[in-house]
Formats: sequence, C-alpha cells, structure tokens
Amino acid sequence: MTSSNESGYIHPSQLCVGLYVRLELDWLEHPFTFNQFKITKQEQIDTLQSLGLDRIKVDMKRSDAKPLPAPAEPPPPAVVADRTAQDAAIVAKRVRIERLAQHRSALNECERKFQGAARALKAITRNLFARPGESMEEAAALIGGLVDSMLTERDIAIHLMNDKAANEEMYFHQLNVAVLALMLGRQLNMDREQLTELGMGALFHDIGKVELPSQLINKTEPLSPSEQDLMMRHTNFGLDIGKKLGLTPEALAIVFQHHEYVDGSGYPHALSGDGILPLSKLVSIVNEYDNLCNRPNPRDSLTPYEALATMFGQQRKRFDPQALGIFIRCMGVYPPGTLVQLSNNALGLVMSVNASKPLKPTVLIYDPSVPKHEAIILDLETEPDLTIIKSIRPGLLPAPVFAYLNPRKRMTYYCDALPGNPPPN
Repeated sequence: MTSSNESGYIHPSQLCVGLYVRLELDWLEHPFTFNQFKITKQEQIDTLQSLGLDRIKVDMKRSDAKPLPAPAEPPPPAVVADRTAQDAAIVAKRVRIERLAQHRSALNECERKFQGAARALKAITRNLFARPGESMEEAAALIGGLVDSMLTERDIAIHLMNDKAANEEMYFHQLNVAVLALMLGRQLNMDREQLTELGMGALFHDIGKVELPSQLINKTEPLSPSEQDLMMRHTNFGLDIGKKLGLTPEALAIVFQHHEYVDGSGYPHALSGDGILPLSKLVSIVNEYDNLCNRPNPRDSLTPYEALATMFGQQRKRFDPQALGIFIRCMGVYPPGTLVQLSNNALGLVMSVNASKPLKPTVLIYDPSVPKHEAIILDLETEPDLTIIKSIRPGLLPAPVFAYLNPRKRMTYYCDALPGNPPPN
C-alpha cells in the first residue's frame, strides 16, 4: 500500500484520533457537519469506517497524529458495531439539512421585507415635500410594521442584509438606524407608544441633510473646517423641517439631539447627562455604530467587531452606559457581518444574531467542496462543540475565501422574529 505521506490517502482502518480528514463526498452523502475536520473521538472513526470508502484523504499538516500502520492486505468491509449510533448520526444530519433550509428561507424572507421597507422609505423621502401628509402617513405605517415585529413574544434575530442596491446609502442609513434603535428600545422594555416615537425620530434623524449640497454629503475625503461646520448644521435644519412635517416633540428631540453625547462632547449645544432626552441617547448609539461601519469612503469603514470595540474601548464616555451595554449585548461579541474563525479553524461570515443569545450566532461557512449557492449555514446554538475564537479583517482573507463568503460593502441590518415558541420567562 502506498505511504500516506506520499499520496495523502489512507485506508479507513488506519484512522485514529488526531487525524485531519477531508471527505471527497457531497455534503449530503455523510452525517458530519463539515466535509473536513479533525477526528476527536472514536465515534467519528466508527462512522467514517461505516461509509464503505476504499480510502480517505488526510491532511498531515493539520493533523496531531500519524495514521495507524497500513494493513498488509485490505481488511474486509467494516461492520458497524453500533447501528443505532450510525442511525442517530444520519438523523442528526437530516435535522441539520432541514435547519439549513429553514435558515435560508428565513434569510430570504427577511431580505424581501428589508427591500420592501427600503423601497417604501425611498418613496417617502422623495414625496416628503410634495405630498407631506401622505408621506408621513406612509412613514407611520412603516414604523408601525417594524414595531409590530419587535413586540412579538418570540426572540428577535438581527440579520445581515445584501448590499445589492447602489447609490442608496442615505435610505439604508436611515433604515439601519431605525431598525437598530427599535431593537434596542425593545430590549429596554419600551411600550408601543415609546417605540413608535423612537422609530419616527430615528427614521427622520438625518432629514436636515436634504438642505446640504450633495457633493458635501457624498464627499469621501476628510471635510474642511468650514465643510464640517456646515455639516453640523443639519441638526438645526432637521428641527425646522421636522416641525413643518408635524413630528412629535419626542421625535423632534431625536432629530435635534442625535449627535449630542452624555459627556458634553457632541453638538449642536454640547448637552450632557440628563440634558439629553432618553430616546435621543439611544439613537446616538446606533447612529454612531452605523457611521463607523459605513463611512463615506468604504476603505475607512470598520468591521462590526471593530466598531463595537471602538465604541466600548475608546468612546464609552459619550454614551449612556446601560444602553450601550445592552446594545453591545444584543449585537453580540461578533455582530452580523463579522468574518470569523471557528474553533475547528473553519472560516465563516456571521449572518444573524439572536438578540437573547448573542454568543451563538448563525454563521455562513467557507467550504470549497460545497458550491457557494449551497453554502453551509450553521446555528452555533445547536453546535455545542463549535465556538468562535477570533474575528478576521476582510483584507487578510485569501481571494477564494473572500469571493466565497462575499463580505458586504455595507453593513445593513433587519430584525425579524424567530420561528418557534416564545422564549421561557
């Protein structure tokens, strides 16, 4: 028999704990979570030997052990000692497949809702001054729908959306801020009226920018002092516009105060502490997060992980400590859009986070043996042996991995209720 060091293949009888194996099978043709993995227990060896393969590929560079000695003659086909265990593994794989289909369906449905909300917001913004009454009714309906989805008794998931639409950053920013503010408000146990005020203020928080030149809004280079001064006036412009549109006092406060910080370092009036209304403090947090992740020049944008780390490590004096802590907890240590490495060295992209279980997100897995359109999506809550060990900057990924995982140019989110029963009290 040819040496495994030369061929990279061994007979199944040579398997042992510590070998890193690569199955040359379709993902649906075996019961394991991954096509490649390190053997950690005898049960995996038993299942591998039950597959009826003549040979199994091993990666010695990633193995912690050497294969067992090759037999002088090929042994007879393996007999499964515990058929119940193999059947259980197959059933578990079927459950994973079903869960994968559910994840894809949930993401597709959330994507559909997000695109519908983005289109509605675009129409509202375009018609705001020509048909203000009608536009404000449509805005109230949009926020009402979002509030309804937040007030469900089921857990809320924060999903990463595709960035297919170009040149619509303004609408996506408004929607991002509104969605994340409502998610934060829900976690703070706000009632429907409070959430509605929060949502309307967040949706229109940057309405004053319609008075600014488009070349200033879209400028990717640092602003000059005079440009920065003009940009800062958008809160005053927004207050005037909001009054004409009939926004409530609470929503107007958000429009006027969303750049105020509790340490007094914000604008337009350097308010501090209780001088800033509670709803405005929430919007200042999510607005800052979205601005860090989606800067005018995409090359300057931080990853979601870096944005939260910056807000907590360098900027936390600016924000209400309770609200910031809850926001970070909801977004998770590794927010949607973060590229990660798992404890088995697999690479992936965080797609969704359950706001009540932020340490166990849903991750899109890079596996070159699985077609990109069929990529594995794992819910780490159901994979107790897997954890995230670190985040990775997109620029450090090899080109094939980057193309497969397709990190988003913009970090755009939408929240939706998870299927199933309400969480226990």
